[in-house]
Amino acid sequence: MKLQYNKPAKEWTDALPIGDGRLGGMIYGTVEQEIIELNEDTLYSGAPRDWDNPEARTWSPVVRNLLDEGRYEEADEACRNMLGPYTQSYLPFGTLRIAFAHGAEMSDYKRELDLEEAVSRVEYRVGEAVYTREAFASFPDQVIVIRLTCSRPGGLNLTARLDSKLSVQSALEEGRWILKGLAPDHVSPNYVRSDSDPIRNVEGEEGRSMRFEGRLAAVADDGGLRYDHDGLHVGGATGVTLFFSAATGFNGFDRNPRKEGKDAGLAAESYLSAALRRSYAELRERHVQDYRSLFDRVKIRLGDRRSPDGMATDARIEQYGASDPELVELLFQYGRYLMIASSRPGTQPANLQGIWNRETRPPWSSNYTLNINTEMNYWPAETCNLAECHEPLLEFIGHLSVTGARTAKTNYGAGGWTAHHNADIWAQSAPVGDYGHGDPVWAFWPMAGAWLSQHLWEHYAFGRDVGFLRDKAYPVMKEAALFCLDWLIENEEGYLVTKPSTSPEHKFKDESGRLAGVSTASTMDLALIWDLFTNCCEAADILQLDPGFKERLLTAKERSLPLQIGRYGQLQEWYRDFEDQDVHHRHVSHLFGVYPGRQLNDEDTPALFAAARTSLERRGDGGTGWSLGWKISLWARFGDGNRAWGLISNLLRLVKPDASGMNAGACMPTCSMRTRRSKLTAISPLRRESPKCCCSRTGASFTCCRRFRKHGAPAV
Repeated sequence: MKLQYNKPAKEWTDALPIGDGRLGGMIYGTVEQEIIELNEDTLYSGAPRDWDNPEARTWSPVVRNLLDEGRYEEADEACRNMLGPYTQSYLPFGTLRIAFAHGAEMSDYKRELDLEEAVSRVEYRVGEAVYTREAFASFPDQVIVIRLTCSRPGGLNLTARLDSKLSVQSALEEGRWILKGLAPDHVSPNYVRSDSDPIRNVEGEEGRSMRFEGRLAAVADDGGLRYDHDGLHVGGATGVTLFFSAATGFNGFDRNPRKEGKDAGLAAESYLSAALRRSYAELRERHVQDYRSLFDRVKIRLGDRRSPDGMATDARIEQYGASDPELVELLFQYGRYLMIASSRPGTQPANLQGIWNRETRPPWSSNYTLNINTEMNYWPAETCNLAECHEPLLEFIGHLSVTGARTAKTNYGAGGWTAHHNADIWAQSAPVGDYGHGDPVWAFWPMAGAWLSQHLWEHYAFGRDVGFLRDKAYPVMKEAALFCLDWLIENEEGYLVTKPSTSPEHKFKDESGRLAGVSTASTMDLALIWDLFTNCCEAADILQLDPGFKERLLTAKERSLPLQIGRYGQLQEWYRDFEDQDVHHRHVSHLFGVYPGRQLNDEDTPALFAAARTSLERRGDGGTGWSLGWKISLWARFGDGNRAWGLISNLLRLVKPDASGMNAGACMPTCSMRTRRSKLTAISPLRRESPKCCCSRTGASFTCCRRFRKHGAPAV
């Protein structure tokens, strides 16, 4: 259970991640100067704002009329008028640099991440002296701790300091080296190349962004220790422990962090001073016990190791891949490790990159991408016995339901709540796209509330906490369903449809061969609504509430446009049998009803189930890491273990440029953030609580009768 390497990281994606849900670090393991990129999960640009677009209500009927006339390109252009602003961005906190006075020449180098203890280690030899480093992010103590030792007495001579890409100032204060900063008021997404002022800072009373503060301190076993404006200096020591704490002024999704924010310095100091009162051994023990209380809940055994003991992980991936069962086990448990490291009770939910980011304009703003990635991040939560790690997302869904109620009313004149393609820490619920800059094929998608509500139901389905269902889950699910009831309209055949509608990020060719993204009643829309309405009806029965509302939902389900089979025998992605823009597209949105939904199965809907399989065949076995993760889960639902294993083999390939210059493969040498989170953890047993399920009551079995999928099982 180790990721291990025989050389330092050169790129950020080669570094090893540590995290406690709030604080994160990417450790390079470089010799002469160690680099640890630091993050704090609330450090975002901007502040709460008005992102709703009342013009959307005016343009909705225009778009619908264009769709009725088959003028899809024009509907796309008109739909741009229904968009809102881009989200704000998740920001890098800073970098901890530790410069050692022993030069770069070394031997016997190794670095590793121990998944059983959540501790990163680096070891190397300079002459006869052995230098070791241990680092971890402690959830119970809310600090990052780095232990540095040398086998030669007095051999440690180093300088440690913090810096940042953001606007910061350094200060000294009673044995603390302090970094104080101010986040930008606005950061444009990295894909907006036309913005000549993409990062905007506003000082004084007009500024609204949050303050942040990081603190660095040390305890040396021996030797000298001093602080000055250049950093923290250690001379002639045999061992030293570094402590990093951080906090921001974030005080809630709906509060101005500048005027209503918390005192970042006070919070950072409280964490640091408490940690300094404990020994390194005590801090480490507290960290490991806390972490293992989660990690040790699940064991998996697939077969004997085929690669040599001690082989570097990148070499194992390249030479053995999925043919090494223990490497697949490692990938599975690494997914659970990342879940624990990036999402703990009281923290923010894991974003597009977990909690790890080094860019001021990170890829896709490192926000919450709600048309697959946020949900996929949390597929391991319930199925892998990490229900506590689910809590940050469940809380965030509650925040979105508040802002999303305003968006539903302002943009669409609808009840309930809605959210769209992207969100940020301020719970932006409107469509993004900068009022027309973005393409509606990804920017306009008002179905996130329906999908996110599935997570509330799943948390209940695994834990069977009726109080949670009654007090938290069902009220939010019901309001999401109320929006969908208002969003559905009757078509000329008397069916209920969504209009306008998109299948996320995938365009179709109309009858004239022109590309468009906006149409009527995408299959994903219909599948999400079916799932939400079904879960609400079951919840109403359990709680013995809302019989009239349940009847409305059942009636709407009966009247919804049926799913359809196209000319190739495939499950249609759109309401008409359009040709795909890309038959191998990375998204498989129209297969939601197979996984993670439960609408389609081989007993109740055999024809549609077979058509969905044909669609997956047509998509092919390629894709990015997250896309392969979804396909693996789908093939598991189809009961084809060999095909799922084949895609795991595709997943366990290093990212390298192919002959066309594009990237081939799906994981980085450390299998780190490019795959975001091991999607093997999404392949799960049926719910053991089902009275008809043949699973072991302990949840240990991964083999169940396929006939019980229809009772709400997350996967086979």
